[in-house]
Amino acid sequence: MNSMKTKPTHFFLAIALLLSFTAATQPTHEFRGVWIASVDNIDWPLRGMKNSDDQKKEFIRQLEMHKQNGMNAVVVQIRPAADAFYPSKLEPWSEWLTGVQGQPPFPYYDPLQFMIEETHKRNMEFHAWLNPYRAEFKIGVSSIAATHLTKTHPKWFLTYGDKKYFDPANIEVQNFVLEVVRDIVHRYEVDAIHMDDYFYPYRIAGKEFPDEISYKNSGTKLLKDDWRRSNVDSIIKKLNAVIKNEKPWVQFGISPFSVWRNNDKDARGSDSKAGQTNYDDLFADILLWLQEKWIDYVAPQLYLEIGHDKIDYAKLLAWWDKNSFGRHLYIGQAPYRAGSNTAWTNPCELPNQIKLNRQYENVKGSIYFSSKSFNNNPNGWNDSLKNNYYRLPALVPPMKWLPQKPQ
Repeated sequence: MNSMKTKPTHFFLAIALLLSFTAATQPTHEFRGVWIASVDNIDWPLRGMKNSDDQKKEFIRQLEMHKQNGMNAVVVQIRPAADAFYPSKLEPWSEWLTGVQGQPPFPYYDPLQFMIEETHKRNMEFHAWLNPYRAEFKIGVSSIAATHLTKTHPKWFLTYGDKKYFDPANIEVQNFVLEVVRDIVHRYEVDAIHMDDYFYPYRIAGKEFPDEISYKNSGTKLLKDDWRRSNVDSIIKKLNAVIKNEKPWVQFGISPFSVWRNNDKDARGSDSKAGQTNYDDLFADILLWLQEKWIDYVAPQLYLEIGHDKIDYAKLLAWWDKNSFGRHLYIGQAPYRAGSNTAWTNPCELPNQIKLNRQYENVKGSIYFSSKSFNNNPNGWNDSLKNNYYRLPALVPPMKWLPQKPQ
């Protein structure tokens, strides 16, 4: 009888010790975010979901799922293609909200205000995600309102592949994007403005981005690649100033492609063999922005597995840890890749990445792409997060260089 009592006691003691060890290894401050993409109805609203009440219920469902998984922030796409998920005098309602660009939601509501309020009710941060330069998602297919800028200011845009983009060299374009951001920060209680990896577009094989006229008209003495980088540098610096002048506690974050530059081109680059890079192809000099303190956080998209032959998660993680320049470093992670190859059929891939992240002092957390990936508990990762790695809640790491938001 005594031995029968002893075994359960030892068992429960072992479990208690395991849980206490897990708890002890969890940081008290850690950013735990999820991207919620609206472009092409990737995450929200669901395709064909046009009724406002249904949209609200679905957003709350996703928020609750992420809260239960231990998340403390959402990064929601509110301007995917020179359009708006909020009432705007500058740009039309998004086609991915109602199916028709320029058509308001029915019954009427302000989706951005609703999402911010619901997110804050759950003590989560709301990061407003904007695409600065994409204007027409698919030429000839996208719904384009008569009031859309591609109609009212056609000279602002360049066609590349099947999309239209704002010309990053155009000063009027830069000023317009600044005004869009100023308007959002002024009217809404967002915690951050967030931009992803789409600055100059990814290269299309055999096609040059058609900005030769802008380059010649600029009168610059810079080489074209340096001139392109200077155009992007300029708007990043101005965006930070606009945000901070409006509300100095609002963060500005960028989520770039995983590789700044390969080390075969630059000794400062990473041990990687990326086909395209931020610096050489997207003309986004992330290191400069970090050095100059123009951004508050960087969230590189490390979407490949530990041990990948060209872009190894572990190597890139170590490189970004050494190159964050005192700004917050959050790692963009890829539950969407579950089952995509042998590495991503392993239920330990994502947990191993989280454990690796926590070994680096400058890594302050993660952002996961994307919301819908968690719907079916891929590889049991929802369970891993809520029962283990995110079992204890964490506070968003404070940014000591920013003032506190007034209460």
